[in-house]
Amino acid sequence: MKKSLVSFIFCLFLFVCGLAQTKITVAVAANMQYTMEAVRDEFKKTDRTGIELIVGASGNLAQQIMQGAPFDIFLSADTSYPARLYENHFALEAPKVYAQGLLVLWTTKKNIHPGEDLKILLNEEIKHIAIANPQIAPYGASAVFILKKYDLFERVKSKLVMGESITQSSQYIATQAADIGFTAKSIVLSDKTKDKGQWSELNKADYPPILQAVVLLKHAQLSNSAAANRFYQFLFSEQAKNIFKKFGYLVQ
Repeated sequence: MKKSLVSFIFCLFLFVCGLAQTKITVAVAANMQYTMEAVRDEFKKTDRTGIELIVGASGNLAQQIMQGAPFDIFLSADTSYPARLYENHFALEAPKVYAQGLLVLWTTKKNIHPGEDLKILLNEEIKHIAIANPQIAPYGASAVFILKKYDLFERVKSKLVMGESITQSSQYIATQAADIGFTAKSIVLSDKTKDKGQWSELNKADYPPILQAVVLLKHAQLSNSAAANRFYQFLFSEQAKNIFKKFGYLVQ
């Protein structure tokens, strides 16, 4: 009887330790960095799963996944990269939109006052305009779209300073390496930057909707399928939606 009880307690201990050590790896588009940290903290209030966030430009992360990076979930800043992964059999399910992002014009220089009118970018005092690389960062592509819509792209092209991701281009703005720049609304609403400088939300009708999608990746089957699925489902919970809204995203 005592032996059985000891064995049972030992097995239970191992089981609990196993739960505590469960870990998943989530690839996160740079615009979602601070938002996803908040989502992770909320999730961990009721789940012991360890969650490692790998942050980068959506295009770079998608490329890493196709090259075998051991990620379990991918949150992109668009729908095309997740769709490509699904079409090439790297994802377990078709992409699902979790939020819509918004674009802002931001500066940390006191003498510059951004507004919806992008003509401010033509001012002589503005020498450098930060933008995420449009080839791999959806927010950068949206910024190029709006510049072209207003026939400004060719006129300010020489001023553009490109970051590898929205995080890097935002750092250019925050450190004043750039006078002004395009970034995600979620960045300027984060605790780390919400009191820095001035920003103006751009008219969302002036650029294609930044629909952001997530996919559950096949690698999750090789690591911690149940844990990955729990976190994936949590992204569509009311708790997660409320966090997305707090960081300026539109959700359904």
